[in-house]
Amino acid sequence: MNERSVQGTGATAGTTASHGVLTRGTVVIDVEACKGCDLCVAACKPGVLVMTGATNRRGYRYPELRAGCTACRACAQICPDFVFQVWKFDQPVEIPAGAVPSARGAVRGNGR
Repeated sequence: MNERSVQGTGATAGTTASHGVLTRGTVVIDVEACKGCDLCVAACKPGVLVMTGATNRRGYRYPELRAGCTACRACAQICPDFVFQVWKFDQPVEIPAGAVPSARGAVRGNGR
């Protein structure tokens, strides 16, 4: 299973004075199981999931998470292939804009 950890950012989704983004959670995506259906992109309320131009081994494009995720689990709830693991941090963390931290220090959400 090839998983990539991609970071979402906090509910405020704004940058701070130091150009950081408050982060409330992270999403781990099993890109090899994804079939590129785009349902997650449409379901993402903050609009932070985008389809990449890259493809997995089966030839399907897969989503990538951009800054602004609230760890709401909408992607995990709509995905027919269960490719998402949503994790929520105990405390919001400030990260540099565009960074992709791991799920370390996060608590598993109620997503799939």
